[in-house]
Amino acid sequence: MKVGNQKVVSLTYELREENEKGEMIQKVDADRPFVYLFGVGGLLPKFEQSLEGLSAGDKFSFSMEAAESYGEHTEEAIIDLEKSIFEIDGVVDEELLTIGNQITMQDNHGNPLEGIVLEVTENTVKMDFNHPLAGMDLHFSGEILEVREASEDEMSHGHAHGPHGHHHH
Repeated sequence: MKVGNQKVVSLTYELREENEKGEMIQKVDADRPFVYLFGVGGLLPKFEQSLEGLSAGDKFSFSMEAAESYGEHTEEAIIDLEKSIFEIDGVVDEELLTIGNQITMQDNHGNPLEGIVLEVTENTVKMDFNHPLAGMDLHFSGEILEVREASEDEMSHGHAHGPHGHHHH
C-alpha cells in the first residue's frame, strides 16, 4: 500500500538543519513513531509531496528551503507588548517574563502563538513570534514504517487514532 490521501502513515524521521550532516533538531524513533492521517493539510505541503507514493520500508531523504517550510525570519514578528497583559490579579508574574522564556499567547483569532521573551522593560515586554525554525533550511530523513487505510472514524475526525494516534497533541 502506498502513501496517499485517506491513508494513515507511521514513520520515523530525523530533522536536521540545512543538510544530512546538519545539527539535529528533532528525532523520532520507531518506539514512538510519528503517525498521521495523510492529505488533511496538517503538515507542510513539501513534506507530504516528498512522501507521497512511498510504501512501508521505503526510506526518504529530502531538503526544504526556509520559504517552503516555516518562512523567513521577519522583523514584523518581533512585537512590544504592554506588560499589563501578563498580569494575573493585578500582579505581573515576573518568573514568566524571563529572557528566553517561551510563552504561549493567542492571536486575534484565538490561535495559539509561541513567543520568546527578548527584553523586559518597566512597561513593555519585547517578544519574538517567529517560528523557532523560521529562516532555516531543513533536512528530513527517515523511513516509512506502516501505511494503512484510515478508518471512518479517523476520516471524520481528520486525524489518526489508536495506540499511536494523538500522542503529538
